[in-house]
Amino acid sequence: QVQLVESGGGLVQPGGSLRLSCAASGRIFSPSAMGWYRQAPGKQRELVATITSGITNYADSVKGRFTISRDNAKNTVYLQMNSLKPEDTAVYYCNTNGGYGTPWLLPGDYWGQGTQVTVSS
Repeated sequence: QVQLVESGGGLVQPGGSLRLSCAASGRIFSPSAMGWYRQAPGKQRELVATITSGITNYADSVKGRFTISRDNAKNTVYLQMNSLKPEDTAVYYCNTNGGYGTPWLLPGDYWGQGTQVTVSS
């Protein structure tokens, strides 16, 4: 079993910044893929960013604004969000495959509960 706990969401003004954190615990194997997804009201959940063994991938909508990183010692993944736009408003979910199966394959079976990010003036 893998547990993911997100934190860092909140309300920010357009152009502002937030850093989301996701702490993973449980039976996780290395290498594991971790990522951030988001879901806005009335929309499908979409990929935001992934990281596997230092290799990162971003949705086109966030490239140049968001940065994903991880602290392997803490089993924590971060999402630094800069230049936030109202369209970034969504519930952000952490995800990992826990190192099971294909190392880079996401989404995995493990999801956090989500953290709300609201960008509004």
